[in-house]
Amino acid sequence: MNTSPTSFPTKNQIAALFVLIPTLFTLLGVFYFQYPLQEWVKTILPLPLFIGLGLLAFGAFFKESSIAKKSRIMGWILFSFYWATQPNTLYYAEQQDIFNAALSIIGIYVLFYLAYHDWLTLQRKQDNYSLRWIAGAASIAGLIYFIVDLTPLARILIDIVAVHSAIFLEVFVDGVRIDAPLIFYNQANIRIIFACTAVQSMVLFVGMILPLPHVNTKRKIYGLLITILPIYVLNLIRNASITYLVGEYGDSFFSIAHNYIGKGGSLIALIVLLFVVAKIVPEIFDEILDLIDLPKQKGPIEQFIETHIWRKKK
Repeated sequence: MNTSPTSFPTKNQIAALFVLIPTLFTLLGVFYFQYPLQEWVKTILPLPLFIGLGLLAFGAFFKESSIAKKSRIMGWILFSFYWATQPNTLYYAEQQDIFNAALSIIGIYVLFYLAYHDWLTLQRKQDNYSLRWIAGAASIAGLIYFIVDLTPLARILIDIVAVHSAIFLEVFVDGVRIDAPLIFYNQANIRIIFACTAVQSMVLFVGMILPLPHVNTKRKIYGLLITILPIYVLNLIRNASITYLVGEYGDSFFSIAHNYIGKGGSLIALIVLLFVVAKIVPEIFDEILDLIDLPKQKGPIEQFIETHIWRKKK
């Protein structure tokens, strides 16, 4: 009797790893990487972070090949490991802010899903430019953000934003004092931290616009100008508003002002700016829509969900 050999591991088993490993990363991050992180963890954490971002950059801007795809796969995995160490830090360091902590956990699975689709294109010998674009966007945004965050540039930027936020608040009320990075108003004593500089939002648009193909330099510059400058100004309004609300209503109002009003307003502003910039560089939506269509590629994970979950519900 003839039997055909079965490869081990199978494609389904490899695909399952793109679900099991991020789950393991999440559990490890929540239960092991407690806040504050141990010093040895802080010391070595930039290593997988920058190696991951470097691999993503190589995979995005190197000629498309199996090497580029493998580079992106490893880059996404290392980058997701970094975010797996952050949920507790993001939650406790920002006054029990569940939004950013939850976002980092979701991000672990999203990054692995991108790695999974790079693996899928590798298996099928296909190309998908949106995967190259998002890797380029992540590498550019991540490298700029973390280079600033982990150097003295962060403190310089924090002080500048603190001073500008206080000046903006002084236009409307009296009694504002500044001792950067602290802003004082009535009973409010607000410390500006790196997360309050809006660098995350600015580098997000830089990362999305710069790697776009078939977009000339002039349109890219216009796209950056209509996003970065408004984001900076809107962030000053956000910081000044939080300081004013806490100064008027007390420290107990900080969580509402910061985590709900501030973050909600920032999210709405980013969505509006995304639609504005799409008027100048509509190619952004093309790439985003291509990423949204990734499940239509019907890999082993999608096939399993369709067969064992959706059909059971029906």
